[in-house]
Amino acid sequence: MPSARQATALHELSVPEAGALLRSGELTSVELTRHALDRIARLDPALHSFILVTEETAMERAAAADRDLRSGTDRGPMHGIPYALKDIFDAEGVPTTNASWLRTGDVARTDSTVERRLRAGGAVGLGKLTTFEFAVGGPSFDLPVPPARNPWSGEHVPSGSSSGSGAAVAAGLTRVTIGSDTSGSTRGPAFHCGAVGLKPTYGRVSGHGAQTLSQTLDHFGPLTWTVADAAAALQVVAGPDPDDPRTAGARPATGPRPWAAASPGCASPPRRAGTPTTP
Repeated sequence: MPSARQATALHELSVPEAGALLRSGELTSVELTRHALDRIARLDPALHSFILVTEETAMERAAAADRDLRSGTDRGPMHGIPYALKDIFDAEGVPTTNASWLRTGDVARTDSTVERRLRAGGAVGLGKLTTFEFAVGGPSFDLPVPPARNPWSGEHVPSGSSSGSGAAVAAGLTRVTIGSDTSGSTRGPAFHCGAVGLKPTYGRVSGHGAQTLSQTLDHFGPLTWTVADAAAALQVVAGPDPDDPRTAGARPATGPRPWAAASPGCASPPRRAGTPTTP
């Protein structure tokens, strides 16, 4: 019986599948990340889904993720998994351009809460993704980068404003991206690209360190290839944040932990199902 790795190309592995291989030692984060970066280099010149690829940092974080797993440190469902951020989220030392000429030199001094939690969870950032300018409006050809193209048809756009997120996921450049949704900016690209876009409950995910479009309407969450991928990402980024009062009522992410199956030290306790009966 072939293993999941033997039967599936690396970019086709779901987050839980890749996580299981990482924890079993059949796959390394360095291999997974190198595959993603090579695929970006080959396909993205025609798609324009990435504004910036942070190759050197990505490989460093992948190597660190592998070292942690070898030493018995498992940081959760996104450990060793590549992801990319819509270019409205700050990542320390990396420009946050909002796809605007006004912000091309704006290098973030600190991480957004989303980036900080992904980094702490052992995930591997690949770079920043194309967006409509300041996450509003539509595709434009007078911005610092050309608009993203829909991988299913290069003559069509992937919708927006999380346009690069939808294109990158549909093209298999990364399984996980984090976008924003004020009036459909995550769900629209997911619909147009055949992916999964999650608009979490307001305040479920912190917007600290992300460009504000509407303080009372902005939602932040994953755009991924499968529901399982979205669930894994949400469990890492969701929860209360003292830097964002909108999250005051948010609960820490909980739920089944399928990535723990290969890690006895963090496996979920046994559960029993019962069926109510009428006396």
